[in-house]
Amino acid sequence: MSFQLPNLSYDHSALEPHIDSKTMQIHHGKHHAGYTNKLNAAINGTDLASKSIEEILKSLDMNNTAVRNNGGGYYNHCLFWEIIGPNCGGNPTGDLARSIDKNFGSFEEFKSIFSSAAGTRFGSGWAWLCADSDGSLEVCSTANQDNPLMPGECGKTPILGLDVWEHAYYLNYQNRRPDYVNAFFNIINWDAVTAKYKEATS
Repeated sequence: MSFQLPNLSYDHSALEPHIDSKTMQIHHGKHHAGYTNKLNAAINGTDLASKSIEEILKSLDMNNTAVRNNGGGYYNHCLFWEIIGPNCGGNPTGDLARSIDKNFGSFEEFKSIFSSAAGTRFGSGWAWLCADSDGSLEVCSTANQDNPLMPGECGKTPILGLDVWEHAYYLNYQNRRPDYVNAFFNIINWDAVTAKYKEATS
């Protein structure tokens, strides 16, 4: 199996002013493309070549840094592009909204917890909202391109992720990561996140 760089469902400029067009071009066309190509090179000729990316990550040898870094980078970015979009933001509804209220007390409290996870991740990494099969939710963060599916992490299914590597925001926000995190809530596609929540809990 050869993994492919997914096409974006929106233009590079569609997320402005929250994420600028140049950042999107570099982030998707250079960084994500690089992870994709290096992942394919790392698994070529191995038994991993026939597995899905989820299967690869869940049974990953964490000492295999080529697959760890590039497999994580491939998966994380695929999810990231799916859960953001133009004309989005607002609040979740339905079962996901009720689960957020149950697990965090309120949507505003969830935002605070998630923003803290993103803002306090030292160096490069990701903040996540993850779902368990019983419908419970957890906020966590991981370093570099690690994610919750990997051994030693929370073991739940990521349904929302925020990239806090500097390449995701530095052209527009420089060192103002909290401003980038705040802007992220204006582009979350809650319909896509809800679909991932339903899949994780079905």
